Parts: sequence; C-alpha cells; structure tokens
Amino acid sequence: MTKEHEIEQGLLEKLQALKYTYRPDIRDRETLERNFREKFEALNQIQLTDDEFKRLLDEIVSPDVFACSERLRHRNTFQRENGTPLHYQLVNLKDWCKNEFEVVSQLRINTRSSFHRYDVILLVNGLPLAQIELKSLQVSPRRAMQQIVEYKQDAGNGYTNTLLCFVQLFIVSNRSATWYFANNNAEHFRFDAYERFLPIYQWATADNKKVTHLDDFAEAFLAKCTLAEMISRYMVLIQTERRLVMMRPYQIYAVKAIVDCIHEHRGNGYIWHTTGSGKTLTSFKASTLLKDNPDIEKVLFVVDRKDLDRQTREEFNRFQPGCVEENTNTETLVRRLLSDDYADKVIVTTIQKLGLALDADHRKEYRKRLEPLRDKRIVFIFDECHRSQFGENHRAIREFFPRAQLFGFTGTPIFGDNATYKTIEGREARMVTTADVFDKQLHAYTITHAIEDGNVLRFHVDYYKLEGAPVRSGKTLAKQKVVEAILEKHDAATNHRRFNALLATASIDDAIEYYRLFREVQARRLQEDPDFQPLNVACVFSPPAGGNRDIAQLQEDLPQEQLDNRKDPDKKREALKEIIADYNARYGTHFSLDTFDLYYQDIQKRIKDQKYLDLPREQKIDLTIVVDMLLTGFDSQYLNTLYADKNLKYHGLIQAFSRTNRVLNDSKPYGNILDFRAQKKAVDEAITLFSGEAGERAREIWLVDPAPVVVGRLSEAVQKLQEFMQSQGLACQPEEVANLKGDEARAAFINHFKEVQRLRTQLDQYTDLDAATRTQIEDVLPTDTLLAFQGVYLDVAARLKDEQGKAADPADPVQQLDFEFVMFDSALIDYDYIMKLLERFSAKGPKKQKMTRDELIGLLRRNAKFLDEKELIEYVNTLKEGEGLSEQQIRAGYERFKAEKYARAVAEIAARHGLAPEALQGFIDGILRRMIFDPDALTELLKPLGLDWKPRNQKELTLMKDLAPLLRKLAQGKEISGLEVYDRA
Repeated sequence: MTKEHEIEQGLLEKLQALKYTYRPDIRDRETLERNFREKFEALNQIQLTDDEFKRLLDEIVSPDVFACSERLRHRNTFQRENGTPLHYQLVNLKDWCKNEFEVVSQLRINTRSSFHRYDVILLVNGLPLAQIELKSLQVSPRRAMQQIVEYKQDAGNGYTNTLLCFVQLFIVSNRSATWYFANNNAEHFRFDAYERFLPIYQWATADNKKVTHLDDFAEAFLAKCTLAEMISRYMVLIQTERRLVMMRPYQIYAVKAIVDCIHEHRGNGYIWHTTGSGKTLTSFKASTLLKDNPDIEKVLFVVDRKDLDRQTREEFNRFQPGCVEENTNTETLVRRLLSDDYADKVIVTTIQKLGLALDADHRKEYRKRLEPLRDKRIVFIFDECHRSQFGENHRAIREFFPRAQLFGFTGTPIFGDNATYKTIEGREARMVTTADVFDKQLHAYTITHAIEDGNVLRFHVDYYKLEGAPVRSGKTLAKQKVVEAILEKHDAATNHRRFNALLATASIDDAIEYYRLFREVQARRLQEDPDFQPLNVACVFSPPAGGNRDIAQLQEDLPQEQLDNRKDPDKKREALKEIIADYNARYGTHFSLDTFDLYYQDIQKRIKDQKYLDLPREQKIDLTIVVDMLLTGFDSQYLNTLYADKNLKYHGLIQAFSRTNRVLNDSKPYGNILDFRAQKKAVDEAITLFSGEAGERAREIWLVDPAPVVVGRLSEAVQKLQEFMQSQGLACQPEEVANLKGDEARAAFINHFKEVQRLRTQLDQYTDLDAATRTQIEDVLPTDTLLAFQGVYLDVAARLKDEQGKAADPADPVQQLDFEFVMFDSALIDYDYIMKLLERFSAKGPKKQKMTRDELIGLLRRNAKFLDEKELIEYVNTLKEGEGLSEQQIRAGYERFKAEKYARAVAEIAARHGLAPEALQGFIDGILRRMIFDPDALTELLKPLGLDWKPRNQKELTLMKDLAPLLRKLAQGKEISGLEVYDRA
C-alpha cells in the first residue's frame, strides 16, 4: 500500500510542475509569519517596523473564520505608528493570478495542547488558504472530514491564533479519491448525528465526469489561476449566517457559461439543472458577477409566483443582505428599472409584474415610461423557465428589449413530448419547447447526475393495489381505502414519523373530502384504541380570488386550483375557513382567509421544523393535503413521502416526486412515493424523457432496488457478521459481543452491524413488502435479535466514541469509525413518550396493557436518543410496578434521582482528590455558567493542597480525567470551550 509520505512527495512534485514555489524552509509559525511579512510589504509597497507588524498580526488574526474571509476579500485600513492610515490588501484583489503561489509541507505549530502536523499547505501571497491532508488508508471520506473537524477544534491548534485562520479550503485525498470542502466557524463546521452540516465535494469536468485521482485533481483544480478563481469568485460568503459555501462544479460551469455567453454576445441560452441542485445560488452568483459588468444596464431575475418572488428575494438577501429590495407592486418595479442606483442593478420580480409593466394598454402607461431602456443591454434570468416563459409575456419582453439576453433555469425542460403550449405559424400549429424559447442548452446537470453524485436521493415507488384487485391506470380508488392505506403505511414510510408527507389530490373538492375523512377516521380509531397516535393533518389550497390580486397572481401557476375555484366558490371558501379554524385550534395560531399567505407560510415552516427533535410532536405536521401548492419549488429535507391520488405526467410528475428526495443522512435512504393511480407507465415515460444521457440505465439509477434484492444484501451482511463473530470464537448472538477482545475487534463489530442496520432501515421504509418478503426478512435476522443487537451496538459505540481522538496513531481502527447514531433513533420515542410508558407501568391495572420493566429498559438501550441518559435506566429499576404514581410524580422523581446522583458524584470526586465538596461545586458552577473552562479557576481550586508545580500538574490531569465526563454530561451536548484540552491528556 502506498504510504502517506510517498503520496505527499508526488503531490509536491506535481505542484512544482504547476509552477508553485516549494518552500522547505517554512516549517513553523515564525518562518510562516516572516514569509507573509515579506509578501505583504512587497504587495503594499511599504516597510513595517517590528512593532507595526506585530500589531498588524494582532488585528488580522482571529478565531472568526468568516471575519478573516471578509478581510481577505476587501481592502482594509491599518494605523501606522506615526498616526497615518495604511490602506492595504492581503492579496492582489484586482488580479488574483498575479499573487505569489507557494507550497509548504509538514508545517508544525506546537502549542501546549496540540502537536498536529499539516501535510501540505498552499500559500497565496504568504497566506495559508488551502490545506491538503493526505491519507494512505481507505477511510470513508466522511470520517476523514470528521478528523479534520476534530483537530481543528483543538484549543490552540493554530486555526484561532495564527495565520492558519485564513484557510479557506480543506482537501482530503488518498490519491485515488479526492474531496474538498470549505472552512467555517464551529457552528457550520461539524458533523451532527442528525444532519450533515458539512457539505463535501468532488471535482468534475463540464460534462459531469468525476475527477478523483489526486494528480488529475491538482491539474484541474489546483493550477494557480484556477485555485485563485475558486477562492475569489466561486466561494460565496452567506452574510446572514456568517458561513462560507463552496459552489459545486456544475454550478461553476453554469455561471461561466452564462457570463461567457454575455461577454461574447452569443444570444440566449438555458441551464438544465435538476430540482434540488441549488439553482438559486447559481443564479445569485451569475447575477452578482454581471452586476459589475459596466455594459449591462440591469439584471432581472424573474420568477412566476408571488411566494417564489419572496422566497428568491430572501435567498438572495441571505447570501448578501440588502442586495435585492422588495418590489411591492408594478410601480416600484418600474421605478427601480429606471433607477441609476447601483443597489437597483439586480432586481428580483415576478413575470406577472413584468407583464403589467410592458402592457401597452395599462392605464398607468408604464411601458411609455420605460422607453429609455428599450435599446439598453438588459439580462433576464428566468427561474423554473418551464413554467414562466411560454406566452404573451415572453413575446412582449423580446419585442420591447431587442438587445436583451434571456437565460432560463429549469429542472425539467420542455421537450416535444411534454410540450403543452402551441404557437401558430401560418396555417400550422406546433408545440413550443425550451430550446425554441432560449435557443440553446448551455449546461446540463440532470437528476441522473445528481443521484449518482449523492446530491439527491433515488426514489422508491409503490404502486398501491388492493388485495387481489389491481388498480387500473389513472383510475381512482375509494377515498376511504386511501385513508386507511396511508394510516397503515405512514409510520413505515416516514421512518416512524421522523419525516413528513404530502398527499397530492386531483381537485380542491377531493382535498376537502380527504381532510374531513382523515378527521373522522382518526377520531373513530382514537375512540376505539387509546394508544392510537393520530397524524397531525394540515390542508392547503388557494381560496377563490374574489378580486384579490395577490391570490389571483398566486393562482396563475396553480391551474387546477384556479379552475376549481370557479365552481361553487362560496362552498370552497367556507371549507377553507373550517380547515384554518382547525389549524388554529391545534397549533394556537390566529390565521384567517385575510391572512392566507401567512397561513401558507406557517405550514411550510412546520414541515421544515420537523428537524427539531426537541420540538413537541403536537407542534409538527405529519401530513399535508394539497392540490397544486407545494408540488413545485418547495424544499425540505424532512419531507420524504408523497402519496399521489392525482394523475401526474412528465415534468409535473418529476417536480412532485422531487419534493421527497433531498439528502439528509442514513435515516432517509430514498424519497418514498405511494401511488394510488397505477401510474407506472407515466413514471417510466418521465424517467426516459428526463434521464439525460443515461438511456437504458436511467431506471436503475433513479429507482431503488426491489425489496428482494435488498433482502439478499441484508442476508449477505448478516452472513459477514456471523463469520466475523465465529472468527473471534464466538456465536453470533448479542450477548456474546461483550466477550470480544480488544478495541480492534469491537470496531469491526461496529462496522459489520452498522451495515446490517443500514439495510434494515432501508427495508423498513418500503411500503410494498408482502407477507412472504416480511417472513424472509424475519428469517434472515429475527426482530428480537435485531433489537438486542441494537442495544449492544449503542453500548459498544458509546465506549469507543470516548476513545476517539485519544490514540496517536491515525491508522487505529477506532479512529476511523463513523458511528452514524441516527440509524438507532426514533422520532416517536421521545422523553415524553417514555414518561407516559412509565406512568402506565406504575399504574394499578392489568399487566397485559403495560410494557414489562425489561421491555422498557430494552427500548431505552436501543434508542440513540437516550445514549447519555444512563440514569433513566437506573431510575426505571427503582420504580415499583403497580405503585400508582402519576406522570408528574414520575417526572419529579426522576429529577430528584438525577440531582442526588450528581451530588454523590461530586462528593466522591472531591473526596478522591482531597477537595472540599462546596469548592468543587463552585468550580463546576463557574464553568457551566460561562460554558468556558477556566485554567486559572482550576489553579485556585487546587491551591489549598499546597502542591509544587509538578505534582500540581499531575493532580490537575487526574482530577480533570474524572471531572471532564461529568461536565460534558451536565452541558447537555453544548460545547465547553477549552475542555477539549483534556480529551487527549
């Protein structure tokens, strides 16, 4: 196997061939700073005194990554000793390619708590802007990233108090696989058990072919001007979140294609980037680059709905606050179009407002006022142009702005097969396609590419059939049967309500009927079974416009709702009032038809708020019944299921399906579709049409494997687990895991069982498992055995997780583990749920209605949420069955139990180390009050012992070894700054 130093040597040679200057003399902080000083003084044509340079370092070095990134990209001011200001730049901002590019290796910045070496660092004008970490082992990219995250968070590791604070990019490679990701402050630079906060990328060519080998990556990405361009142009600083985002390769190619097309006057074009690929960021970057082009008068980003107008404006302003103002009406749009203010150069508006502005018959004569712009170069960028750019508005734009260039973004282009808009030419009528409107395709990144890259998920499509009676294509089932099927399958489909779902209905009347039916059926079930947990069901459709221009505008892209509202509008209005009243009663809100827009926004927010595990279930939405709304343009990682009782076709089908396939983590393996209209033919046609170049492979890329295939993989994974246990001289039983010898064997068990659990998680969310398949799954690994293994896994994982970061050898198998606790958790089983179970356990009554003590403990042990709540298991052991305690008494008892245990722990630690318990308690309180570990307070705590420095240092280490775990537990998952020093003690 190739060793790390061999990979490093090869990379250094490659970088030198790319004209980087190798600096073997830069190996520590002093030489790094001396080199930066030389480059800084040369760039700014200045000579600093030693005191001035020291003060400059004090000003520019900061633990705030975002602040450093802003300083890197702007001119700054420094006051010299004589009082005069020095206006300086850290790099050549006008031409990044003209900076000095150097490479250093094995840089070490030692501190009291950190001895990390940095494999390869790229310097731009003396500043370390890219760090490359090389691996010789085939570790998972995710784990390699986690290791960088972990050592970056070490106190005093150089990233907070040296020039390393300017690192913009991290690159990880084992030579055959290479990944890169942006640096960030701690809140955006971590992996969480429940979410991926850290986006990681692989480079690709313009036709989406991966560039993974380190030599090829260096050639394509690390060439001096390319790296400079990546950092200066294609990193986005999201001001509102103070977060750095690196654009994906396909986004960069799209932006370049648009900018080049404008620069070279090559007409119009469209970008085919699939739903979920980040089109808003791409269009924002294109708009901002065009904003600085003096030949361009205006850049208009055009959307086709009021809510998308608001959403896009908010997104743009999230990237750069205040860059786009609200166009409250057409008058405001016209005023901003005529404005010379730089702030008005980029405008987000709706196609409807633009249409009114160009309407020659409008009484306010906007068109006449806009005459001065007729011959100006104006760029129009259309979002979701498959909806907005067919008809009179498009013709009016082209006629009024003959020098305009038009660009469209779409996830689902209009081809001949899915075209619905006709144009009449002479005696012939023909269908209009996206290419007809925008001339040429500039770049494509299809859903096929996105699935293969892991940027969106595949789909599991279940064509529902009644027992012994297949549904005929396009025909409707009795709504009662659909409701019963959803109630039966929802928990499986949504991974026990970790996620939520949409029910797409064919009409407003259907939506109303479904809403009432869910209410009736669930009320009846709850009456019959007190343990039944009803779904929180919401419903949203647009009300009859009745002269309301906002609603009328909203409905322009809601064709079914617009049509439905023409029939019995009063009846629909009253039904929506009833639905909103129910919503207000459930969630404590105060919406009405007059505030429909706020009601609609609140539903979207609650669907997204599924992410908050500590948010009471009563505040979440499980199922939202819709007609047209939310089926396009709405994104939530926590929506994973679409129930379809609506005929869907081509782009409408792909748009609706794509609500479910946003990537989150391994608890969401795919987007789930339960189709009640047997639309297999329509699905196959849509996949074929939008598969890009995949051709025959499209179905296998887009759709998850059938259950029998996954069952086969599960069987193989269980077989490998059995073979591993046998190789250790043990039977493959949960109780035998405790007899594994050594952490290496325990790490192997973690990896083997994690694969078993991943496949089982995937199968558990299949909604089309028949009795034979369920029996087969049970035969492969009985549920009771699986549950027992889950509890053992969490015990072993907790133990090994405590060991991570303590070994010096990065090749240690424990250091490579990625536990993925998210697969061992349930959204339904939370603290409140457990308290209710304990109340029932304590209640006087028949045993058959209760869980046993062992069942309760087993439930806690196999649920990752309670991994750190070992006291809860101990507390359960103290309760007496049938004692008759109320839930309130059980909760109070548990708090008392924890407080007493905590007091005993503090007293024991104090006694063990010869300290007064009240002094130790005061020390702990001080840390928790500020969430900062204070070494001076520790010195003060140990002062009464009268120790010399060496024994005091030893006492400090032994005390903190005992105390650190207790402090972390009391912090309840929050970070205590500075405490990580003792993780590696």
